Amino acid sequence: MVDIKKISEEVLRELEAQEKASPRPCPIQGQGARVRDVTCAEVPRKLEHSLLVADMTREKLLAECQVARQWGVGAVCVAPYYVEEAAQALAGTNVAVCAAIGFPSAFMSTEAKVADVRACTNAGATELDIAVDIAAVKSGNWNKVTRDFGAAVDAARGRALVKAVFEHGSYNESEKEQVLLLAKRCGVDYVKVQNMTSGVGARVEEIFLVRQILGRNVKIKIDGGVKTLDKALELFTAGADRIGLTATAKVAAEAMERAR
Repeated sequence: MVDIKKISEEVLRELEAQEKASPRPCPIQGQGARVRDVTCAEVPRKLEHSLLVADMTREKLLAECQVARQWGVGAVCVAPYYVEEAAQALAGTNVAVCAAIGFPSAFMSTEAKVADVRACTNAGATELDIAVDIAAVKSGNWNKVTRDFGAAVDAARGRALVKAVFEHGSYNESEKEQVLLLAKRCGVDYVKVQNMTSGVGARVEEIFLVRQILGRNVKIKIDGGVKTLDKALELFTAGADRIGLTATAKVAAEAMERAR
């Protein structure tokens, strides 16, 4: 179980230590910095096919799951309503079903979030994108943030891989650090850099920020208007482990063509 007081104290200690060490050198400098080389053949397995549009129908979902199956992507990301359908459509494949919990801003009760986690994992989700309560962050109610997010992570533990949704465009610099450190302390597998409010789309700068604060032990997923293979390779090279997108078939096709 998450110890709210302990996590809050640890986050504060890390923030104080980082402030004393300021300015912190970024471990990756400049747009041309390279963390790893990703081959074109590896790209499809690192893509998450996002199926979160408001007008998603069952017929469209099933068709898009076939796209995911065809290209062998890492996961499809769906609303809780469609988890069971997606899991059935992708049974027997290596494509994971990721449920978006509290998408996009976690404006829901802790009890509802925990219930969604349990329902989605029971229905076949093996990955979860769990949103942090942005209202609680903006209100400075860090006990509520920790209790809410920690309860959701606890409910998922041992049942699904967890990605903490980091809507960086909604936070000031101090809030960004606190949210990232909180996610790390709660034991997430990934931080998902979400770009619904940033207005800039996926950028390597946000990957650098996450790496600067959290190091290499937490993986990174990023989304935000990725429509070309070259953009995907730029993000992977900078340190992203997964990319969420809707132009999945286009990018995967480009990757496999270039891999020939």
